[in-house]
Amino acid sequence: MALLMGTFFSSTPPSQVVESPQSERKVVMRRTAYIASIVIGIVLVLAGGATWFLVSTTLADQQIVVADDADCLAGDDVNGPVSAYCEATVIEKHALDATGGKYYAELDREDPLRAVAQSAAFLQSSLFTSVVAFGVAGMAMLMGILFILIGLGMKDVGEKVV
Repeated sequence: MALLMGTFFSSTPPSQVVESPQSERKVVMRRTAYIASIVIGIVLVLAGGATWFLVSTTLADQQIVVADDADCLAGDDVNGPVSAYCEATVIEKHALDATGGKYYAELDREDPLRAVAQSAAFLQSSLFTSVVAFGVAGMAMLMGILFILIGLGMKDVGEKVV
């Protein structure tokens, strides 16, 4: 700041003012930091978007439709986080109806309904895993946007300071 103030009140033209090595290092570090922040942000946005697209298309390829008696999105294709969650909850409802209200671990090993409960548990777990994948992808995209904004803010501050 003193260096900048000195240029206003001195007779030396700004083009002849010599910056200290410490000041130059700060400029280089600030430039490196804001470029890295923007690049990391772009990578996060692209990776999150690609993950969201991959999970969505993989679910859509399975051609799963939310059951008609679901509490939410009945009849909708399963291709997103909400439809996957709705289908997982209705699978649990159907499995409990079939097993008399018992979960897999509550059924005897010889009980023929144990296979139904096991399949339902596996399907639910798979659908809930896709819900988590959508959440992680969304978080990556939001973090990427945040990194880009931070980088742009650092760039703007750096240009005002120099």
